[in-house]
Amino acid sequence: MKFIVSSAELLKRLSNINGVITTNPVVPILENFLFEIKEGLLTVTASDLQTSMITEIDVEAKEDGSIAVPARILMDTLKNLPEQPVTFSIDQETYSVEINSDNGRYKLAGENATDFPKVPEVSDGYSVDMSTEVLSSAISNTIFATSNDELRPAMTGVYVKLDDTNTTFVATDGHRLVRYRRVDVASDSGMSIIIPRKALNLLKSTLPSENSNVIVEFNASNAYFNFNNIRMICRLIDERFPDYENVIPQENPIEMSIDRSELLGSLKRISIYANKTTHQIRLKITGSELTISAEDLDFSNEAKETLACEHEGEDIEIGFNAKFLVEMLGNIHSKQITLQMSAPNRAGLIVPAESDDSEDILMLVMPVMLNSY
Repeated sequence: MKFIVSSAELLKRLSNINGVITTNPVVPILENFLFEIKEGLLTVTASDLQTSMITEIDVEAKEDGSIAVPARILMDTLKNLPEQPVTFSIDQETYSVEINSDNGRYKLAGENATDFPKVPEVSDGYSVDMSTEVLSSAISNTIFATSNDELRPAMTGVYVKLDDTNTTFVATDGHRLVRYRRVDVASDSGMSIIIPRKALNLLKSTLPSENSNVIVEFNASNAYFNFNNIRMICRLIDERFPDYENVIPQENPIEMSIDRSELLGSLKRISIYANKTTHQIRLKITGSELTISAEDLDFSNEAKETLACEHEGEDIEIGFNAKFLVEMLGNIHSKQITLQMSAPNRAGLIVPAESDDSEDILMLVMPVMLNSY
C-alpha cells in the first residue's frame, strides 16, 4: 500500500487529534494513529478508549488499506520536515512503514490495524446543533470549576441539561459552582449528560477560531461532536450529578458592585501575602468602601488594599479563597461585576453586571472561616 500526502497538511491534521493519545496507555496499540485509506481518503483515528478523535485528509492513493503508525515518532518526523509531498509505503505483511521525502528515507515499525479498538457509534441518540463560539464559551466558563477528585466522578466533568427553551452547563468541585445558561441552544429531548473534562479540554483546543457549526449527538453512554473534518466520540460519566439548584442561595440582601479588573488586580496582589495552604483573603465592605486584606502568620506577611465600590445592604466581613476568586473573575468578561451575599457563613454569588441577552452566567463560591488577626 502506498500513498502521497503534503507533510504540512498531514501534520496539521494529526496535531488536532494527537492530544487524545496518552503515554503508557492500557492497550499498547493506542500509542499509534490508525491510518485507513479508502478511495483516496485517509481517515486517521487516535484513541485512549474513553475518547476517540478522527480526522480526514485527501491523499494520492491507488489502493485501499489500513495500518497503525507510532504517533510520537511520526509527529516528531513531520515537525522537522519542510513543507513537501511525502510518500508512505506500507508493507502489509511485516507492517513496516517507510516515509520518503525529497532527500530522505525514514523507516518505522507499524502494527496490525485490526488490533486497534473499534470506535463506538452513537445510535438511538439525540442531536443538537450549536456554533463553535457557543460551545467554546460554555467550556471556557465552566471547565475550570470541575473537580480533580476521582472519588466523586460526577464532579470531574461538566453537567449539560438540554431543555426546550435553553441549555444549561454546570461545573462544581464542592467549593465553587458555575452555572452557564444559553437560550440560543435548545432541544426538546430533556436529556442531561456529564461530559468528562479531558474531552472538553480537547474540544476547546481543536475548535476553530472562525465561527462554524458543531453537530452534537449523544445517547446514554456516548457523546459525538462533528466539526471541520474532525469527529470526536467520548464516553459520558455515568453518575448522578449533585442537586446544584438547592445550593444556590435565593435571598441575598447584601450586594456590592465593583469594576472587575480593579478587583481582580487587587486580589492578585493581596493573594501573594495570603497563607499558601488556605489562600484565605478577607473582604470587609463598609459603606462604599471595600477593604481586601490577607495575612500569613507563619512568615509575618500581610497586605491590605482599599477600593471604591457600590454597596447595598448591611456592612459585612467575609473570607474567601483568593485562588478561586481570581480564577472566577478571570473567566468573566464584563466590565462590572456584582457580588451578592447574605451572611459571612453563606455562599457568595458573582454575576456579571452586563451580559449578552443569549447567555446567563452565575458563579457561586463558598466562604472560608475567618481567622482572627
